[in-house]
Amino acid sequence: MLAVFVATGLAACGDEDFKNDPRPPVAIDLTGVVQSDRVTVSPASFGAGPVSITIANQTDDPHTITLSGGSLDTTVGPVAPTDTTTIRRTLERGEYEVRAGSEAAVPREIKPATLTVGAERKSGSEDLQLP
Repeated sequence: MLAVFVATGLAACGDEDFKNDPRPPVAIDLTGVVQSDRVTVSPASFGAGPVSITIANQTDDPHTITLSGGSLDTTVGPVAPTDTTTIRRTLERGEYEVRAGSEAAVPREIKPATLTVGAERKSGSEDLQLP
C-alpha cells in the first residue's frame, strides 16, 4: 500500500513545472564574403529562426560588418583582411542587409548583400542530438 502512494506521489512531481513547448528551429549556418565591390551571403533566402553568419573579409582593408533590417541593427568589427567574424541572431520574417564599412575612403561603395527571410522554419523538436 505504501508503494502505491509513493509511486503516485512521484508520478505527480514536477507536472506543473514541466512545459512541453516545441523547441525553436535549428540554427542554420550562412557563409559570406566581403569583396572590394560587393558583399555576398549564401543562402540569401531562408525561413525565420536562428542563424549563424560567418563572413570572411577578402579585401586589403579592415571592414565593419553590419546586419540590419526591421528593428535589428548589429555591427561587428572591424574585421582585418583575410580574417572572419560570426554574427549569431534570430531573424524574423522580412528583408535584411549585410553591409561592409570602412574608415578608409574607397573608390566606390561596396554593394550590400540582401537576405530574404520567409515564414518560420519548423521546430527542432524532432531533431536528435542537438545541444
